[in-house]
Amino acid sequence: MPPAATAARPSGSPSGSPRNAVADPAPAILIAGAGPVGLTAAHELARRGVPVRLIDAASGPATSSRALAVHARTMEVLDQMGAVDRLLPLGRRVTHFTMHRRGRTLVRFDTNYRSLPTRYPFSLMVDQVVTEQVLRERVAELGVTVEWGVELTALHPETDAALVTLRHADGRTEEARVPWLIGADGGRSTVRKQLGMRLIGDSTEVWLNADVTLDADLPSDSNHLLHTDPGTLLLVPFPEPGKWRVVDTVDTDGADDPELVRRRLADKIGRALRRPVEVGTPTWLSVFTVQQRQITRMREGRCFLAGDAAHVHSPASGQGMNSGIQDAYNLAWKLADVIRGHAGPGLLDSYDAERVPTGAVLLRSTRTATALVSLRTALAPALITVGTAVLRRIPPLRRKVEGRMIRGFCGLALAYPDSPLTRPDPASASRLAPGDRVGCDATTAAGHPGWSALCTELADPRWTLLATPAAAGQTGHREALARVERLLGTAVSVHTVADAGGPGDLPDHDGTLRRELGLAPGEFLLIRPDGHLAARDRGPDRYLDVLRACDLLPEGAAHAHH
Repeated sequence: MPPAATAARPSGSPSGSPRNAVADPAPAILIAGAGPVGLTAAHELARRGVPVRLIDAASGPATSSRALAVHARTMEVLDQMGAVDRLLPLGRRVTHFTMHRRGRTLVRFDTNYRSLPTRYPFSLMVDQVVTEQVLRERVAELGVTVEWGVELTALHPETDAALVTLRHADGRTEEARVPWLIGADGGRSTVRKQLGMRLIGDSTEVWLNADVTLDADLPSDSNHLLHTDPGTLLLVPFPEPGKWRVVDTVDTDGADDPELVRRRLADKIGRALRRPVEVGTPTWLSVFTVQQRQITRMREGRCFLAGDAAHVHSPASGQGMNSGIQDAYNLAWKLADVIRGHAGPGLLDSYDAERVPTGAVLLRSTRTATALVSLRTALAPALITVGTAVLRRIPPLRRKVEGRMIRGFCGLALAYPDSPLTRPDPASASRLAPGDRVGCDATTAAGHPGWSALCTELADPRWTLLATPAAAGQTGHREALARVERLLGTAVSVHTVADAGGPGDLPDHDGTLRRELGLAPGEFLLIRPDGHLAARDRGPDRYLDVLRACDLLPEGAAHAHH
């Protein structure tokens, strides 16, 4: 929410113009950029009671389509934010990837989430402008209004704040000293440039995007890769019947001539499918350079970067918006915990430590996806034809390939085993390990009361301490949990997994939840607010020690428990 109005004072500019003013320091965190990344950060901070000021240089919300795919892990994040149920009816679920060449369907891959159980085993195709609208509605319900036409033009980091200069749409300038700044202002980020950071990487290819209607008799529950000899076209369905995004990896001229592009696409799609197709006039055209770049750190003092401001990806696997939302989600709960005094400042060091390596992993996967989509070498189409024939004949091999494909883009496989928040567990090789995400499939969530309760618990903005009844010889289980609640109840939600499921318990009458979480009698799990496992340990005397290791235990409480 914007800071309260304050009396203006001269900015010290030579002109002394009354249009230039310095605002008194405000407690609000400033977020530059009101796209999906900035909106996610604003939502998660406001949900935790942290004042937010959200600005954007644009005059209003975007009207043209950009990102299209919302992947499984991002839907889990949106579920925890309380937004996914609004978005799901507005999109199209895609569960296949089909390859075509010379009138033949080479292979139709299915989704294989067997090793990555999730309640959202698909990609949701929905315009980014729709995703942003849903997030804006959620943010507005929390009392945050986007300030459109406000551009951050200068930034001076200080030890305990950041001094920023903002230019308003009417030409008025404002200087403000903000306690924290999040730069979610895109690939051309002013925040990044003002901090002296550079995106490092390469630019590989130039592609063309065209949003068109197609009468091509292609299943709309699949993305389609068409080999056009030479080159390829990638077709991605919109929610609207008959509307597709076509990505041309070879012919990129004519973006200012929609009729030329329409005729060319009709010819290329028709040749790949070996049948006539009707292509409507493009409603949106864009020529873009495929970039693979990221910065080496995402924090400078009180200033943070997230999303395209920190890393840009090839659109081949639809990672840009998804990874940006996950950046913001990772950062916001940590920043909120520090601001509210629930955790020490060291918690913020884990943002860099987790998201920079994650960005590097995504860059590698999007490079692979780019190579698959573009197929630049002369032998590639023939090799693909032979390879897909083998996959059709050997179903187990095909399922393995499908599983690897899913892992490359769905976001569910990303873990934080090396994070400073992760407490290693040598015995967890064959079970849920610290750093892994906690999740289950939709059938389990609906059919098992313990898992259902845990999925609800993951939407709680606090950490979760999940304990089992004491093992033989252990005492003080309930008393120790009560002590945690007394000391850290505003930061940590405390539950016991038990057979009967009494007040505050997660019911597990058949032991399924404990078995799938790998919980033995007397063990406990500490789950982060983003649903990743931070630690597993044993014994009620270890509760507070593990919390302190994650920088959660206030100094006074640290002494009180001894």
